[in-house]
Amino acid sequence: MSFQAIIIAAVVVGIVGIVIGIILGIAGERFKVEVDPNEEAILEVLPGNNCGGCGYPGCSGLAAAIAKGEAEVGACPVGGAPVAEKVAAIMGVEVGESVRMTAFVRCSGTDENANKDYNYLGELSCEMVKNISNGGPKACNHGCLGFGDCMHVCQFDAISIVDGISVVNKEFCKACGKCVNACPQQLIELIPYDAKHMVRCHSMDMGKIVVKVCKAGCIGCKMCQKVCEADAITVENNIAHIDQSKCTGCGVCAEKCPRKIIC
Repeated sequence: MSFQAIIIAAVVVGIVGIVIGIILGIAGERFKVEVDPNEEAILEVLPGNNCGGCGYPGCSGLAAAIAKGEAEVGACPVGGAPVAEKVAAIMGVEVGESVRMTAFVRCSGTDENANKDYNYLGELSCEMVKNISNGGPKACNHGCLGFGDCMHVCQFDAISIVDGISVVNKEFCKACGKCVNACPQQLIELIPYDAKHMVRCHSMDMGKIVVKVCKAGCIGCKMCQKVCEADAITVENNIAHIDQSKCTGCGVCAEKCPRKIIC
């Protein structure tokens, strides 16, 4: 091949490359999607955990929703008040009052308190164990299975397994809600960080059954409901539950509970 042919080939390739570049540039300008500058600015201040606790597909989804006015400026549970203030500044609005939340496990069925029907040596998964004989080795079919499905989905190391049940460190918890969805027993709920009293049980069995399977389960005696002057406690389906919006933190319910499961 002659030197002249090489030069011609190089020139042709170069011209083709330039033409393609021009075409791509024109197409990019014509079909590009305009991004709201507020959306980009909001995405910059969001924590970037992409946990989904806000209800949107990651931080980018939340940023787009806030920029469009479809989500509150304080919708990020991980960022909390500090991030909400930054987002509000970007959007030029006031920050509404926010309540810090934390996860709480409604169970006292520790290895010491809960009876067992058998010893389990299989896969360490609550979802798996729930589907085997009697809903797992613990005699209580409503309690924490203790194999850590909630712990494994927590990005913030806020959950650990202690004495056979899940325990939340509320200082680390960001209330993203992943643990709530991961628990096959539906034991975990989000409550205010400064909640004074909680019921550490979720068993809906009759009292006489609860006594046989757990030393600390709620027996549905309604003593807590009777002594609560704020009408914050109701007993339904044999289990007590505290309405945190009504609770005054007086502590009478915890004092009168015969099973000592109100903390």
